[in-house]
Amino acid sequence: MDLTTDAHSHHISQQFNDELEHVKNHLLEMGGLVERQVGDAIKSMIDADSELAVNVRATDKRINQMEIDIDEECTRIIARRQPAASDLRLVIAVSKAVSDLERIGDESAKIAKLAMMLCEEGEAPRGYVEIRHIGDRVRRMTQESLTAFARLDVDTALAVAQEDKDVDREYESAMRELITFMMEDPRSIKRVMNIIWSLRALERIGDHARNIAESVIYLVKGKDVRHVSIDELARQVKAE
Repeated sequence: MDLTTDAHSHHISQQFNDELEHVKNHLLEMGGLVERQVGDAIKSMIDADSELAVNVRATDKRINQMEIDIDEECTRIIARRQPAASDLRLVIAVSKAVSDLERIGDESAKIAKLAMMLCEEGEAPRGYVEIRHIGDRVRRMTQESLTAFARLDVDTALAVAQEDKDVDREYESAMRELITFMMEDPRSIKRVMNIIWSLRALERIGDHARNIAESVIYLVKGKDVRHVSIDELARQVKAE
């Protein structure tokens, strides 16, 4: 049976209701911060803004602490309430999504570090168009995966997973072009490699956004859809 938006609102204990709502809200609060981190990391790279890059890296510590705090909340709920069925799926899905958000924060911090290196070494001759384009896509994926979680919206979650396949194709195309460029101009290798590692981090952010979307489908449908094809994922979402 699918999970409805008010499936968590009918417990004997109002305190249990509050605990479930709080842990979900804390996840979304962390998600909002991580989403800003992604945008700021991309901006620091494109604008060669070292001060913004420093701020991104500093904020990563706050994200790490939020992961620890929310995981502790989840552990307390399981220990005290012994949730079952949809409530247990909610706690598990939150815990998984929090881990992916922390990884997105890590990847954003990597991009910020690479932006700082480029500020010191001089801009790379190629790759900024790809950074902007792929960066915009994965930032939206992160945002939409959180929207899907907030609304228990499996259709939006499926769209995020489908978008990840397109991002993967764009990433592979950009890699081929940048590697060809470095072969033609070996003097550019060091700076272009920083762009390549930034694009790799963006591709990983897309992967983690997809993971969050898959957690939403697990939460709503009660089915583990990791490691399945897009066609199978779509079938699972549409199944009654």
